[in-house]
Amino acid sequence: MPPLIDSPDTAINHCDISPWILASEEFNSAPRPIQIAGVRESNRHFFSMLDDIGEPRRRGQVFHDYLDVTFALHQWENHRGKARSSLRNSYVRFLRGWGLESNGVEGAVLKSWVQSRFGIAPTYHKGILRQDGGEEDQRFAVDRMKGSLKTNAIYSQFDLLYEFCQYEWQRRRPDSLTLPLYRGTNDAEEHPVIRRKEKRESCVRLNNLVSFTSDREKAWEFGSTVWESIVPACKIIFFSGLLPDSLLWGEDEYLVIGGHYWVKELLY
Repeated sequence: MPPLIDSPDTAINHCDISPWILASEEFNSAPRPIQIAGVRESNRHFFSMLDDIGEPRRRGQVFHDYLDVTFALHQWENHRGKARSSLRNSYVRFLRGWGLESNGVEGAVLKSWVQSRFGIAPTYHKGILRQDGGEEDQRFAVDRMKGSLKTNAIYSQFDLLYEFCQYEWQRRRPDSLTLPLYRGTNDAEEHPVIRRKEKRESCVRLNNLVSFTSDREKAWEFGSTVWESIVPACKIIFFSGLLPDSLLWGEDEYLVIGGHYWVKELLY
């Protein structure tokens, strides 16, 4: 089984909770807020501005406009070659790319960002990642480099996306620390089982970034096995409805930091 995090001697992240705690089932049962170091502080004016906006859709548009200006994304038409691609390939492209194929270039960059910021290693990308320099690890590295080379400070864009998501969740659902979500899969047997409670309830190891849905029926469209899991709100980095409709890849979808999760297999 590939390691869930780097060794405790080398694992680092950019938030205020240790990687092995974030990845644990214990954290999911008693979650607490996570902050990526320095993001709220260095963008204090932006978050203060959001406090005065009452309409969620408007806040989403302000967020998009803020990133547009901060990272000069709107200037891509004024450049050529690599500079043009770097500005054009914003966080929106990566969200849409993940929605189409989580094992593509965009997925590799997002998984790498999760590892960098939260310290949880990816376990799957076109194959099981064993972190031993094997063929699958090399393919992941190539996809990660292809995506990262064509972007303008994409990790910093994701940092702001996560912090905005958490801010927005607190504005909309301040009393919801957890929520039930559903995940459809066709390869349930490939997820390592950590322990079992009952026949249909077990603790499994999920990739460091996974998609869930809030629609139980829709989950069956994505696999022959559907799991229900109680997910900490602090592990959500994006959800449908966070941003204006034109920036969404699909309805009722949640992008969640992975690790060890208790799941209950549902009967159709």
